[in-house]
Amino acid sequence: MIEGVEKLLRTTADELEKMLSSKTVMGEPITIGDTTIVPLRSAGFWFGTGGGGGKGGEKTHGEGEGQAAGTGGAGGVKPVAVLIIDKNGVRIEPMKGSMAQMAEQLSAVVPKVEEAIRGRKSRASSEG
Repeated sequence: MIEGVEKLLRTTADELEKMLSSKTVMGEPITIGDTTIVPLRSAGFWFGTGGGGGKGGEKTHGEGEGQAAGTGGAGGVKPVAVLIIDKNGVRIEPMKGSMAQMAEQLSAVVPKVEEAIRGRKSRASSEG
């Protein structure tokens, strides 16, 4: 029984390890002119594992043996600040309230905009 719980715990830990990386906390740098912006995020992951077993003794509860194990987890990532690197130096600007909400929305839109720009550039170069 304990081997099953250990296997579940190992599998869960392996999957969490795959999800956690430097890119989880520091987003991809965005360069605009002479300024580079690096999003900083807070990440949290939680999980639990449990198991048990038993033998039936009374006919009303069954007469066989049973074992069970399970694992579950949750996680999340939220923007907390941006690291700004420009000609004046390096600074961190915290994101609070509506600024953090806007950053969450932008993080979903920016990859689509970049993809659209790349698509236009490749079409223009193939036509020209």
